Amino acid sequence: MAKPSPSPTSSGELRGPRTCDCELALLPLRQLLLLQPDCFQLRGDRLAVLRPPRHQPAGGFTVLSDGALHHDGQRHCRLTGHLKRDVELTSHRDYKDFRETILSRPLVFFTNVRTKNYSSKEKTYAFIVNTRHPKIRRQIERGMNTIISSVFGESYKLRFDFQEVVKSFFPPGSHLVTGEDLSFSYEFKSDALFDFFYWFGISKNTVAVTGKVLNLSNTSPEKKEIITMFLEKMSEPYVRLNSFSDRKFSVASRDSIDAFNCSLTPQPSLTNPPVRVC
Repeated sequence: MAKPSPSPTSSGELRGPRTCDCELALLPLRQLLLLQPDCFQLRGDRLAVLRPPRHQPAGGFTVLSDGALHHDGQRHCRLTGHLKRDVELTSHRDYKDFRETILSRPLVFFTNVRTKNYSSKEKTYAFIVNTRHPKIRRQIERGMNTIISSVFGESYKLRFDFQEVVKSFFPPGSHLVTGEDLSFSYEFKSDALFDFFYWFGISKNTVAVTGKVLNLSNTSPEKKEIITMFLEKMSEPYVRLNSFSDRKFSVASRDSIDAFNCSLTPQPSLTNPPVRVC
């Protein structure tokens, strides 16, 4: 029986010797724990998001979560070292710090999925948002800038949602058990006397982020090193240049030997080998 394939918009590949062409990526949480032990560690019922190493203090990942997850639908775990998915900001300094946090590192969300063929079983996946990719960065920055320009000192709320792009990646009939975990929001509370637009919900917007999802689900030993190097390259720190939003790869990243002298290509589904090495 032929296995369903994801839609064309959910596929992607890495191209070029010194650029990461990955917009979004997805892999099982168990695999992420094995490949990135310096960033994520599961100890008993606690999943710890570790601080970046001293030699790369601005690197690593930013995990957005409510602080708990049901690992593969069987084991309840609490998270530490994460950023809350929904935050409240009360000053322009808060806003600047939050924007810096969101755009300076890849974002990671955890979500549980049940596929059609295994409807009674859940698997926890790590969904990675590559904020250094121009297409993803542009959508986030545009959403933030647009809502600011549409209000005049009033309060507002902005949510970024990834549910549809993840849902389209999996075969038809799959169910996102914790799809609500694939979003984050911030609410800016001003000291305006009359927040009419906020009270009536006019200044509350949602941005449905779109992009190609790269399937990194693969357990074969020969692919392990390539995927590990890819994750490390993606999480290298940025260097701030002329403006807040103008960020590039670090000098070390630009001058380093390319880890991708071969291509990683997602296959039709998570049940097939998702990475092809040539």
